[in-house]
Formats: sequence, structure tokens, C-alpha cells
Amino acid sequence: MLNKSLLKNIIIAVLLIYCANSAAQCKVNNTVFCAGERIHYDAYYNLAFIWLNAGKVTFSVDNVRKNGNDMYQLSAIGVTQKGYDKLYKVRDTFQVFIDPVTIEPLEYKQITFEGFYTAEHYYTFNKQNHTVQMRIRRNKKPLETKTLAWTECYHDLLSMVYTARVIDFSKYRAGDKIPIYLVIDGDNYELYIRYKGKETVTNRDGKQYNCLKFSPFLVEGTIFKEGEHMTVWVTDDRNRIPIIVEAEILIGSVKAYFTGAEGLKYSIEAEVAASF
Repeated sequence: MLNKSLLKNIIIAVLLIYCANSAAQCKVNNTVFCAGERIHYDAYYNLAFIWLNAGKVTFSVDNVRKNGNDMYQLSAIGVTQKGYDKLYKVRDTFQVFIDPVTIEPLEYKQITFEGFYTAEHYYTFNKQNHTVQMRIRRNKKPLETKTLAWTECYHDLLSMVYTARVIDFSKYRAGDKIPIYLVIDGDNYELYIRYKGKETVTNRDGKQYNCLKFSPFLVEGTIFKEGEHMTVWVTDDRNRIPIIVEAEILIGSVKAYFTGAEGLKYSIEAEVAASF
């Protein structure tokens, strides 16, 4: 039977791999991504030594105008393949409004629909009083409200994703630990990513990419095992696009493979030219 948190696991796995070095530079200037960008992945789940193509994940950037200001709307959407919907239908949406230059988050929304389980997360980041105001509803139960202290180094998953893409990774050496600070599921978390150097990898479609390799340290919970049980390869170019994600979860393991992109600000220079 399909793992009921499959798509959420893979979305979070892909999100986390972007997050290296975000805490090392809280103030950033976006020169990497632009409105119109779309990045796509196929999601796989390992069941009894068989890898099942169970779903798809898409990341996108759009121009919006909110509260009289021009902003970016970042989105990550995960859906199960149609053949799996009858077994366990998943429709997960992550969305945040950000400043297009500094990437500071303003409002974050996460809507989870997984079989009979539903959840809604709404976070408002208040720069004036340095708080995150949260409203969370799970399975149509009474609304939970919570306020956390907030500093600029803490991001929701999506704004952290794009913040990390503007960082210069060249100053790190293999084995270095890079701290990350995340607001996830109503709490703050201090984690890290271990940089493992450079490696050329072959994607599922046979294309090769020069990549940077990472292993995030994860806290055990409802999804992951504690420790560095995830390996990630991101393009060693100006885009920093994840190509392959491999992760052990509490039940089984997951993989995500890059399948394509549109609207990138730069060409994918990390792809290795085919030789004949």
C-alpha cells in the first residue's frame, strides 16, 4: 500500500535540500531566480524492492501584487499519479508571498489533503514585532493559534528554499556543517546540512550533471529517521537546481528526479555534454 505521507515526504525532502547556508547570510539580494520559473520532479517510493513512480512535484515563481506591493508568489505542489488516486489521493500545496529582492517571507500557506487526512497551516511574519503568528487546523478540528518569536534567519520551507539558492557555496569544504533555521509544523528548528563536495551524477533520464552533494541532519519525527539519512545532488551552476534526492523515511525510502524546467534565469550550465 502506498505510504500515506509519500508526497509530503518528497516535497519536504526536495525543499530541505535547497536550505544549505541560509543562516550564514540572513540578508540576501536575489540575482538567481525570476518570475515564470517552473521546476518539475517525478517522485518515487520504494515498496518491497520495487520503485513506484507515485507522483509529481512542481515548484513555481509568479509575480503578484499584494497589499499595494509587488511580490513573488512561490509555490510547491505535489500530486499522486492518477493510477494511485483510488488507493490514496494526495494533493499537497505549499505557498508563500515574499519580497522579490530580499526573499523575506510575508505570508505562508500549506494545505494538505492525504486520503482522509486534511490540514491547513497559515503563518504571518510580522517584521515590526518580530513574531510569526500561526493558525493551524488539522482534520477539521478546532483552529489552533500560536505565536513564535521570529528573527530574519528563520524561514518557512519555501522562502528558505529560494534564499539558499543565492548563496555562494564556494567558501565551504567537504565535511563542513552549514546551519539552517526553519519554521515547520508550528515550531522553530535549528538543523544543519553537511556539505560533501562535488560529484557528477546520472539522472534517471540518462543525462549527467556536475553537482554539489549534501546530507541534511534531520530530527526524527513523523517522516524522517534522525541523522544524515538523506543525500542530495544540486547543479553546480548559478541555478542550484536539485537533480536527485534520496532519503530514508520511517517506512521505506523515497527518491525525487529532476524532469525539466522552464523560465530559468540562466541556462543549466552543469549539464555534461554528451560525447559520441
